Amino acid sequence: MLILLSFIALLFIFYLLAKVCDNHFVRSLEIITQRLKISQDVSGATFMAIGSSAPELFTAIIALSRVGIESVGAGTIVGSAIFNILIIIGVCAIVAKVSLQRRPVIRDIAFYLFALLILLFTFFDGVITREETFLYLVLYIAYLVVLRYWKKWFPPQNEPEIRTSADELEEVENGTPSLWKKFDTNVCKVFFFPFPNLKKNENRYRISFVLSIVYIAILSWFMVDIAVFVAHGLGIPEAIIALTILAAGTSVPDLMSSVIAAKKGYGGMAVSNAIGSNTFDILIGLGFPWLVYSLWNKTSVSVGTENLLSSMILLFATVFLLALILIGKKFNISKKEGWILVSIYIGYLIFSVITALNPELFG
Repeated sequence: MLILLSFIALLFIFYLLAKVCDNHFVRSLEIITQRLKISQDVSGATFMAIGSSAPELFTAIIALSRVGIESVGAGTIVGSAIFNILIIIGVCAIVAKVSLQRRPVIRDIAFYLFALLILLFTFFDGVITREETFLYLVLYIAYLVVLRYWKKWFPPQNEPEIRTSADELEEVENGTPSLWKKFDTNVCKVFFFPFPNLKKNENRYRISFVLSIVYIAILSWFMVDIAVFVAHGLGIPEAIIALTILAAGTSVPDLMSSVIAAKKGYGGMAVSNAIGSNTFDILIGLGFPWLVYSLWNKTSVSVGTENLLSSMILLFATVFLLALILIGKKFNISKKEGWILVSIYIGYLIFSVITALNPELFG
């Protein structure tokens, strides 16, 4: 019974994290980027990426602060990356045909592959040194520089107007069931009453920004605690829970906004955001907490790799599969390819659960 209640609590925390990120954190970040006059590409890869990936980032930070569960943060981000490629891109292709622009997609996939190579290189021995953490940040800085000058090097042609996930989600509020809208409204009134209404007064964005960080940190802390309790109750490694349940739960907001964008004809944007989000999660979501940890404790970071290496190999496989589909279909993804990607993820979940419950089957 306690395990069942814990799962329900996790679902509710996932829901609260989604509301905080979409309704408050992302909106305050939008105002910050406007005030700082940051270009759309750079703001999307920094502030907006932070907004959509905040749960994963805080999970990694909290996991590092707890002895014995360091792999939870890494597992959540690795699992989230698999979810983004297979589920978000797959579901977007199922609900609407996705047509992509070649150059931006090739750029994002290239940087994502470099990020994966760094991850595999630093992960292999289970120890992340201080010097290795700088590789993550250097590559991300290079990514930002390329984004900053990309339109000068390759002028865009017929690019659709990009809207944020918060805007897209707001557009479908009128189409949601009335019972759910009542529940959603009441929950927001109870849990988010301290937040200012930025639609009425944008100048209070600083308060919204700080409150969002506090809420995300507290919710992520409870999420990690409950996930560890569930793992111990089921007798499986914490990393497996992180790779599956936490990874999917923290990625649901991205899935919702991406599906809405795909239905409105912005499928290419949704796919690019999924790949770009993975690059941010790996280079900043892992690299930054590891760097802070190594500097603060003046020691390397130890990460258990026994349950992560196979998933990292799958990460490479998903990228190559996606590249083959894009090349074979001339950068168009149809419903058939979408179901293939979703089926692979279902197979990955089944394999992960079986190996967790019966580790002796695979040595």
